[in-house]
Amino acid sequence: MRFLSAAEIPLPRLYICMAAMFLSAAIIWTCAYSVFKIHWLMAALAYTKALSLVFHSINYHFINTEGHPIEGWAVMYYITHLLKGALLFITLALIGTGFAFVKYILSDKEKKIFMIVIPLQVLANVAYIIIEETEEGASEYTLWREVLFLVDLLCCGAILFPVLKLFRHYYVMIVCYIYFTRIIAILLKMTVPFQWQWCQEFLIEVSTLVFFVLTGFKFRPASNNPYLQLPQDEEDVEMDEVVTESGALEGISKVKKTSNGRERQREPAL
Repeated sequence: MRFLSAAEIPLPRLYICMAAMFLSAAIIWTCAYSVFKIHWLMAALAYTKALSLVFHSINYHFINTEGHPIEGWAVMYYITHLLKGALLFITLALIGTGFAFVKYILSDKEKKIFMIVIPLQVLANVAYIIIEETEEGASEYTLWREVLFLVDLLCCGAILFPVLKLFRHYYVMIVCYIYFTRIIAILLKMTVPFQWQWCQEFLIEVSTLVFFVLTGFKFRPASNNPYLQLPQDEEDVEMDEVVTESGALEGISKVKKTSNGRERQREPAL
């Protein structure tokens, strides 16, 4: 006996297939392109996404065969889903600010962005879990669905603010990703026949995979990668104070850094 609706029957196979694709992309990225710490964070995001999809597929499989989810698998899915959401927005914000690519210190403004985004992501995931565990006709279902939609949009908007002008093309990529996964996907679900509503999840997962691949391609470690170099007229020279262990003032020196973070010249402080 099958317990899933016609719109949900393809979901277990869809999720496991997409999990295999994300896992393959993560393995290729880890073996070939993990250089900076941000690259390892991007790999962790891809692995977590793949794991989340595996647990999601297993969860739907048991719902389809037994009529209810197995609590252990459901909990594992919610944990990996929460981690994936947090890693996604943290990674996007770090890449947008140029962290580890063109600088190694976050400004106070950028730190405040993270202080806003991370709690919002926790709230969004709590709302998602409540929606998943609540019947669609229940009164709180509509409330938490609206909370999830609003908080998710706030998170998306927050990560757009710190994006460097140098990464304006990446800014467009983020906007397109948000547009496809938040707006187009909802419109698709509203317009297609009921048995084809699984196409909404297909669009979201494929858009996410394409976005991950394009992000990896644009920020892969390469000597001629223009995204890893700041132009001469924008934030070309950055001054840092380096304090040695010999004392608060003793040994202080000014370090001129180029945009890629390498030391260009060292001058003794006055």
